[in-house]
Amino acid sequence: MITQKMKYALKALLVLADEAEKEKPEALTIEEIAKRSSTPKRFLEHILLEVRNAGVIASIRGRSGGYVLIKKPSEISISELLRVIDGPIAPLPCLSRRSYQRCEDCVDEASCRIRKVFAEVFWSYLLIIDSLTLEDMCRSSAVADQVIGA
Repeated sequence: MITQKMKYALKALLVLADEAEKEKPEALTIEEIAKRSSTPKRFLEHILLEVRNAGVIASIRGRSGGYVLIKKPSEISISELLRVIDGPIAPLPCLSRRSYQRCEDCVDEASCRIRKVFAEVFWSYLLIIDSLTLEDMCRSSAVADQVIGA
């Protein structure tokens, strides 16, 4: 499951993406993003700083300052955001691309059946999550409607 922190980050980015689509987009304050996304302001400040440091948004100072997207929604990878906000996404440390660690109780990775099964599951997940962008989240999906039952 994704964390609540990641949900808040996605909600904020969706608000910024909606604003970027307007004819005359404006920088949005933390207060405005919190209001539009129904997200607590006290958590949003820290989260937006992390997203800014990842190069997805920029902060603008001054009277008409706030936050803006600096990448197109189609260029914002959900899997990269997951890694920035939540850390490694692999189900086992020995399957992580960026934070590999040998499992403490593992005798032989090459013959580990748990690793092999989860490697197959994780590969399927990666194929989907690595292709997902913020733009995909901005559009409604017939598949999601079937899963959710809408």
